[in-house]
Amino acid sequence: MTSHSTDLPNHSAALFERSLKVAPGGVHSPVRAFKSVGGTPVFFKSGKGAILTSVEGKEYVDFCQAFGPMILGHQDPDVKEVLKSAVDGGWTFGTCEPYSLELAEWITSRVSPVEKLRFVTSGTEAVMSALRVARAATGRQKILKFEGCYHGHVDSLLVKAGSGLAGSSASDSAGISGSMIGDTLVASLDDEEGVRKIFEAHGPSIAAVILEPLPANAGLMIQREEFLRFVAQEAKRAGSLVIFDEVISGFRVGIGGMARILGMSPDLMTFGKIIGGGLPVGAYGGRRELMDLVAPSGAVYQAGTLSANPLGMRAGLATLKKIQSANVYEVLEKRTAAFTSSLEKIFREEQAAFSVKRFASLFWIHPDDQDPKSKPIRSFETLPKDVNARFSPLFRALLEAGVYLPPSGFEVGFIGLAHSEEILSSVLEKTRKSVRSLRHS
Repeated sequence: MTSHSTDLPNHSAALFERSLKVAPGGVHSPVRAFKSVGGTPVFFKSGKGAILTSVEGKEYVDFCQAFGPMILGHQDPDVKEVLKSAVDGGWTFGTCEPYSLELAEWITSRVSPVEKLRFVTSGTEAVMSALRVARAATGRQKILKFEGCYHGHVDSLLVKAGSGLAGSSASDSAGISGSMIGDTLVASLDDEEGVRKIFEAHGPSIAAVILEPLPANAGLMIQREEFLRFVAQEAKRAGSLVIFDEVISGFRVGIGGMARILGMSPDLMTFGKIIGGGLPVGAYGGRRELMDLVAPSGAVYQAGTLSANPLGMRAGLATLKKIQSANVYEVLEKRTAAFTSSLEKIFREEQAAFSVKRFASLFWIHPDDQDPKSKPIRSFETLPKDVNARFSPLFRALLEAGVYLPPSGFEVGFIGLAHSEEILSSVLEKTRKSVRSLRHS
């Protein structure tokens, strides 16, 4: 068999053509295929700081940031030194080791709802395991999720709202069995009455409610605190558990994530992204009595050969420690606020029908019909129409200018410590020119 490791062509189109022959759609995660925005995906060979470099040698300012975890930037020098040392010590053991203990102690000492946790290798695995714990703890089967919240590709949560009775669901993917769909109820965000009806109809059979307290997978749908508290109260009244999926928001918006910002104590939480410093790490945790249901302490079986991989554990701890010591959240709050405010100003001045939503260091550029009667975007039903079709020209214009946004109109962008004020200023200038060129094209 011929090796292609040293003879890759320096052209993304050629690489994508080859990839189509060996991977579904030519990619290993769907959004990378650029189907939402059109064109051929860019292949990148390296990243440093806020910059990604393509195989063609072109540099792009990266606002995807591996979909969130690179909060310090690519190849942060402090994390890099830790990783070099970790590699010298061995990159996987499949045994007990001290590195996961250090990271677990660091997290549990700072995230009060998490008294114990278990490391896994992805956010999807963390969610799957948390649901299993919830069902075991309550003896119930049904799960309530919300339309517009994404929890990975777990079968029982890869569903959407159906028609008919409140909470009914339908498959959002081929290959999902009817029994899986039947155990999942779907509610609308920002709709207390809808949640109340579902609990009235199904309360005694609902094991848990799972939601992103900061939904960031179908745009950035910032929720009312009153709504989130209402959901938690209804769940408690019905004897159901509350699971906060903070795979994106956890340690992105602050130490303790949205749970701390809201002053809420979910029964279980899921994490990923930042806690591995960009390496494949996830975790689920919560109250001691719930986590003690997990094997070998209890009867809920969950295992993973690569769980608590020493590279991810050490990179994650180095990242979290630097976030805290360098006051990263304070820096990013100011920097992101200034950047998004300037973006909004450019869109207004250039008469471009776009707006920007922001929370902490997350931002979302979305089409805006500039209708004063439009409702705030807090639910699937209030999303703008034709998001991808309207976002695509802007994405491609910025890509041509050397700015890499997540390749979907529904994905949020991220700002990290490596996005200096100088870099952000250059992006604003490129945005103005790109928007202007679209208006005159």
